[in-house]
Amino acid sequence: MLKSLCRLLSSQALAANVSRTRVQTMGVAENLMNQNVWDSDPELWKLLNDEKKRQRKGLEMIASENFTSLAVLQCLSSCLHNKYSEGLPGRRYYGGTEVIDKVEILAQQRSLEAYRLSPEEWGVNVQPYSGSPANLAVYTALLQPHDRIMGLDLPDGGHLTHGFMTATKKISASSIFFESFPYKVNPTTGLIDYEKLAENARLFKPKLIIAGISCYSRVLDYKKFREIADENGAYLLADMAHVSGLVAADIIPSPFEYCDVVSTTTHKTLRGPRAGVIFFRKGQRSVGKNGVPVMYDIEEQN
Repeated sequence: MLKSLCRLLSSQALAANVSRTRVQTMGVAENLMNQNVWDSDPELWKLLNDEKKRQRKGLEMIASENFTSLAVLQCLSSCLHNKYSEGLPGRRYYGGTEVIDKVEILAQQRSLEAYRLSPEEWGVNVQPYSGSPANLAVYTALLQPHDRIMGLDLPDGGHLTHGFMTATKKISASSIFFESFPYKVNPTTGLIDYEKLAENARLFKPKLIIAGISCYSRVLDYKKFREIADENGAYLLADMAHVSGLVAADIIPSPFEYCDVVSTTTHKTLRGPRAGVIFFRKGQRSVGKNGVPVMYDIEEQN
């Protein structure tokens, strides 16, 4: 009897202790959930302020960087951060995405409107986190492993994701998983050598040609790129990430008239959040030898 009573009292004491611990833990968690970062993590807060001072006092000359707006920062720190939304609007792998679907559809509509595109002729994916994942998504949608690509060489003003490699090493995923033959600028004029590009394309027979730049100061001749791509049965991708704001403002030629796919970012000259966008053509691509229309199937790879 006495032993049973002792065991009962002991178990009650243990339960009470566990309950107190749980309450204390919940209290600490609730406190952390409602603390400002300068209280919860002073060390990180100092680093944030150090970076803010650096940005305010320095003159940033990196073309791919910009200062975004307060409204964008407010969206980035909103409750949207908490939601998973894998899949596409109306076809998600998670529940509770009815609001996220509306947000994504709004972003798609605004992306098309920014470049005066018809939704009947162009589709758009706004899910990439930046330009590099956007380009890789295009490659994996249009190409098979070891298919051939041609992009402007990095030392000549191209980008890492356009198939860059050195004589001893393949640098980016685009040169590791696909066969890359970069084109170059004319060393005398500093301009893209379109004649040499056309000559090499006839020999190399790429499946994808990339009209894109990171530090090339001239406008691109998209019509010439289109002619070379058509001659070799290649897709034409324009990576306009560094000049997308100028295209939207109609200051420089638009790639949309000639390209099959256009990739860009939203955080450079568009001054938005850090993200990427992929535009892809819909409808008829060409006419086959038997006179039957050949349709774009890029949307099916989305």
